[in-house]
Amino acid sequence: MKDTLQADVLIVGSGIAGLSLALKLSQVADVILVTKKQSAESATNWAQGGIAAVTAQDDDIQLHVEDTLRAGAGLCHEDAVRLVVETAPTRIRELMELGVRFSRHEGELSLGREGGHSRSRILHHRDRTGMEIESVLLRRARKSGRLRVLEHHLMIDLLIDPHPRAGELARTPRCYGAYVLETRKNFVKTITARAVVLATGGSGTVYEHTTNPTIATGDGVVAAWRAGARVGNLEFMQFHPTTLYQPGSDDKPRELITEALRGHGALLKNLDGERFMLKYDERGELAPRDIVARAIDAEMKKRGERYVLLDASHLDAPGLRREFPHIDTICRGHNIDFTADPIPVVPAAHYQCGGVVTDLRARTSIPGLFAIGEVAMTGVHGANRLASNSLLEAVVFADQAAASCGEWLRECPPAPEAQSWSEEGTVNSEEWILVQHDRNEIRKLMWDYVGIVRSTLRLQRARRRLDLLVDEVTDFYRRTRISAPLVELRNLAIMADLIVSCAQSRSESRGLHFMSDRPNSAAQSPPQDTVKSLYPALLSLVSDQ
Repeated sequence: MKDTLQADVLIVGSGIAGLSLALKLSQVADVILVTKKQSAESATNWAQGGIAAVTAQDDDIQLHVEDTLRAGAGLCHEDAVRLVVETAPTRIRELMELGVRFSRHEGELSLGREGGHSRSRILHHRDRTGMEIESVLLRRARKSGRLRVLEHHLMIDLLIDPHPRAGELARTPRCYGAYVLETRKNFVKTITARAVVLATGGSGTVYEHTTNPTIATGDGVVAAWRAGARVGNLEFMQFHPTTLYQPGSDDKPRELITEALRGHGALLKNLDGERFMLKYDERGELAPRDIVARAIDAEMKKRGERYVLLDASHLDAPGLRREFPHIDTICRGHNIDFTADPIPVVPAAHYQCGGVVTDLRARTSIPGLFAIGEVAMTGVHGANRLASNSLLEAVVFADQAAASCGEWLRECPPAPEAQSWSEEGTVNSEEWILVQHDRNEIRKLMWDYVGIVRSTLRLQRARRRLDLLVDEVTDFYRRTRISAPLVELRNLAIMADLIVSCAQSRSESRGLHFMSDRPNSAAQSPPQDTVKSLYPALLSLVSDQ
């Protein structure tokens, strides 16, 4: 079996960001796209709500910008927000030309409204927008002659050349590929490329309750961090307010109940049938997600209840089934008629707002390494993502990455040769129960101490426990033969450690980072990103590239 592959560009991840970029770059370069499971298994494919863009006559760019900045609690980078919002209509037209079928009413685009938006601007394909976009992009990708898609391949580490040769563009260590594990055969491949793009998605599986697929283990952030790239704002994990409550299913991803249902008029109530959101925010059910999630959390704790109710029974039943067929299917699978009965819901970890720091051209602080989609911290989301801005950011920055990767390929030297993977000194451990035990402990610890509401004491407790866990996992990793569960365990441990490190660096409540012992502290300090690097002395600033 061949253990070394070469390409012009290596893309890691097959969501909307990775596939959009692959389609564009494969027109001018040889591209390898690797994905952990099957190509369609990604957070994109699970996305129900839609994609935000200004297309209506009563909407305008400035309103979308202002809504995004307001939701981001002072930490959005306005230049990044404007780039995304202003180019949104062009990217939407591209998707439609590729074959994406957005829902229409009487010939016009059917626009929904979600929390934090001042206008109806959410384009959607019923309530399975992500699946529609993913399927269209996959069909197109499979027709590309210069694109190879490798399923069931898990990135272990990035290849970094620490000593660029004299006269080369790179003034700092350069990325030129990755070690990748073919999980079905447990065989490590070395893939070299002149450009590497991380499109690996988020890290929701670091929490006990999440809407994310099980593959969301922070692989891209951790690989970039270990290579020396700058990461930041990882304390801002968005918890989706409404996921289906299912007793005894804590080890499975939560089934998401789209925010669009609240935009359609569904109301949040406690178990006595009392609507409660207006006590917390004048926007009620359409307040930004961080506010709604904290309100639900407060109601459950105050009343000692395990869930709240999302009630759409007052709305038109045929219209609900027509607009939300996937929600109808989910609920029927649990013997719930959501047009007549309230849905039991709880919050769950949903979207990583921080990530690998990039500039407006998707470049990280390591030459040759780019990042797009949820894995990247572009500055668009700030301290809290505005609903349905994530798919939009992904396609916009995929386009930016296509341009900057093309420029890099024209200027950069060939990739150096890489050593094959070595397992010298490792053994097949008989202690695999430790992997599952540590994985469960990390996820529960993060949910209990670094969840929707945090405190100085909780973060200190998380820090003490994670220090021990990271040491144990690192030691186990170094002496044990490589496998997918082992790689993911290491990534979860380091990801949890990075989240807590960023959280402890932020001595205020802001956006998604809410401290119960400092609830009103955001106004007392200027907004500032939490940016970290494992090797800060080796790196130039992104703006210097």
